Amino acid sequence: MKLCSACLLGLKCRYDGGHSLNDRVVNLLKEEVLIPICPEQLGGLPTPREPAEIRNGRVLTKSGKDVTENFQRGAEQVLMLAKLMGIKEAILKQGSPSCGCGRIFDGTFTGKLTRGDGVTTTLLKKNGIKVIPDDEL
Repeated sequence: MKLCSACLLGLKCRYDGGHSLNDRVVNLLKEEVLIPICPEQLGGLPTPREPAEIRNGRVLTKSGKDVTENFQRGAEQVLMLAKLMGIKEAILKQGSPSCGCGRIFDGTFTGKLTRGDGVTTTLLKKNGIKVIPDDEL
């Protein structure tokens, strides 16, 4: 059993109201249970919502609103679910300010990636949960 970014399973929870359906992730459903999560929704943000990126350790929307608290709340909810269910691995959406693993957008809203982890990925890793980026399946 693994946690999985809900957008990868086709749920329309991305910031733009869309999804990021990933056929490799969907095919994993034949072999194991994937629990869909969206940390941004769990943190109280609506869908659709303004795009957000991490800049100087804070999560800011394109217009400059600080939504760090929502992202942290969502990450804590995901961690709580993982602990309750004994989950040790998560497949998360690369690039996201919540779920990015190893690479996230650089905070300039120009599409450039930089090294780093999203808020949820950081918390899960600190708690011993392995994070697998969707583009490395």
